[in-house]
Amino acid sequence: MPPTAAFYFDLASPLAYLTAERILHVLPGPAEWRPVLVREQHGVPRAEIERRARELELQPLRWPEPFPFDSSLAMRVATYAASIGRAVPFAQAAFRQAFAGGHSLENPDFVLIAAAACEMHPAAVLRGAELRSTAERLAATTEAAARAGVTEVPGVVVGEHAFVGEGMLERTAERMREEPADGTADTPADALTVEWTGSRST
Repeated sequence: MPPTAAFYFDLASPLAYLTAERILHVLPGPAEWRPVLVREQHGVPRAEIERRARELELQPLRWPEPFPFDSSLAMRVATYAASIGRAVPFAQAAFRQAFAGGHSLENPDFVLIAAAACEMHPAAVLRGAELRSTAERLAATTEAAARAGVTEVPGVVVGEHAFVGEGMLERTAERMREEPADGTADTPADALTVEWTGSRST
């Protein structure tokens, strides 16, 4: 059985959105979704991201206003969702609010709509997002991602290999098939191979 991968994402990233829409279908094994405050830094033009969404046969990409938006609240909620086992459904719903619906996740209302879609109670969500432990966990995961070689998103770590960029899923899938089943996603950074594949599939 392939090892578990670690998928690092920020809800402000349209490239992470494109990856989130594909990852469950492309990877041959499980992926743990890990929220981080790390946006992609290479400035892919909007037209290129829209073209890629069409290529992947996703819904037409709609840009939130403002964009980029501050994802701090949304990522704290994502961290809380991860703590109760709902990272995947919340992230999927929130990404779609942002990039299929065109709604800024700076607005708490749209974050709560995404939470409600996966049966998370609004009051519990807001309380969880404001906990110090939630903020500390988000910061710790962000630091761990950087140590693992993921300094921008989307990124996936499998064993000793970190893959960064929207077009990395097929290469990641190959690595998962090659990696021993006990491979870990928490290998020290100095032991990692980091591969960048940009926004296009390779």
